[in-house]
Amino acid sequence: MCGIVGITSQNATASLSVYNALTVLQHRGQDAAGMAVINEKGFLSMHKKNGLVRDVFNEDEMIRLQGNIGIGHVRYPTSGTINTSEAQPFYVNSPYGIILVHNGNLVNTSRLRDELRDDDFRHINTNSDSEVLINIFANSLEKNSSKKLDDESIARAVSEVHDRVEGAYSVVLIILGYGIVAFRDPHGIRPLIYGSKDERNHMIASESVALDCLGYDIKRDVLPGETVIFKLDGSISNYKYDSPRIFSPCIFEYVYLARPDSTIEGVNVYESRLSMGRFLANKIKNSLTQEELDSIDVVIPIPSTSRTSALPISIELDKEFREAFIKNRYIGRTFIMPGQKVRKKSIRQKLNTINIEFKDKNVLLVDDSIVRGNTSKEIIKMARDAGAKKVFFASASPPIRYPNVYGIDMPYVEELVAHGRSVDEIATQIGADKLIYQDLEDLVSSVKEHNGSIEEFDSSCFTGEYITGGVDENFLDNLHNSR
Repeated sequence: MCGIVGITSQNATASLSVYNALTVLQHRGQDAAGMAVINEKGFLSMHKKNGLVRDVFNEDEMIRLQGNIGIGHVRYPTSGTINTSEAQPFYVNSPYGIILVHNGNLVNTSRLRDELRDDDFRHINTNSDSEVLINIFANSLEKNSSKKLDDESIARAVSEVHDRVEGAYSVVLIILGYGIVAFRDPHGIRPLIYGSKDERNHMIASESVALDCLGYDIKRDVLPGETVIFKLDGSISNYKYDSPRIFSPCIFEYVYLARPDSTIEGVNVYESRLSMGRFLANKIKNSLTQEELDSIDVVIPIPSTSRTSALPISIELDKEFREAFIKNRYIGRTFIMPGQKVRKKSIRQKLNTINIEFKDKNVLLVDDSIVRGNTSKEIIKMARDAGAKKVFFASASPPIRYPNVYGIDMPYVEELVAHGRSVDEIATQIGADKLIYQDLEDLVSSVKEHNGSIEEFDSSCFTGEYITGGVDENFLDNLHNSR
């Protein structure tokens, strides 16, 4: 899960727009940030390092980063390491000069790296799958544009990327002297959307909220397998990759990853989370006894992603909705922090209780998901320490029992509290009096009811069924051993 953006502009202020967009997308990655801009003379300026957007780009760097076309990236690492060398964008000088940002994870990186070395004679400097991806594209473009660089040769190069690469990838790149190229994997796992202010000012980003905040009119999502080219003259070209693969966007974007004010694949994230809450409320009614239901005094969300789902639960159960956890907004998302010790230490720094909302009450806590269980366990303990008599716990998503290999940091089954455990065993593990999970069927319905044309979702972290090739027990074992 990273955030990416690309901007074409009439003037030399593309860097400011990229910067502002990255701050809007900061929730998608807090480990590193980077930007590359091209001026009207074709000169490249680039800066990237570990840290938040506001810390990476100081005034001096922004003065240096002047250009009318730019791309940017916020990173949270799921592949490679957290070294600054693996922050994005990545750059290769042949052919033409290409700069790339990427959101997602490839699952055949090892084989591709060998092919690039042995067959394509390209050297890879890092462990990042994004560097592999840019070299795959560069090699294909070199073969397809030996005589002339045009839209068709770029589209053919992207098609070759689709043929060789397996996994999830939304990509925005610059070809020097030509413009911005954006494309999405044939399954459309990770989101990508574009819009315009006028015929010369265009923007493409991971989430619609970035376009909204910068005043761009949204055109549409990039289709799975589609290539969109924004040329320097302001024109836009679209090319569709002919593939039998099933469109399967990641359902976890709606559960947790995306901002609630984003729209993905025509589905408003906020509305989908309201629907999750209504479905979950029905599940709670069917899972608790009447005595248990009657005993609940308040419904309390775990800020901030679960607020939206918790509200309809309180309405459907006819229970008071209360804010009882106060979030420190200057602490990053614990779910995407590297390392168990860091996550556990951060929970108390991130949340504090309003004790009067817990004292002598039976509370229903609502969260978007339960991944490793550490946060849930600590939160339940905090509720009891604040005086709660009973703690019921509800998750807006089903049990996460399997690794997600497409760009979400869930690599180890051993770290997933639901793996190999029943719901009652999980409840015991996290200290809840009763635990209620959303059913997968209801989760899917909560999104599909807003866009029935989506036939399938990537739900691999719930089912263990991976929609791309290249993911088997050997792959998962190697992934585990490499981290």
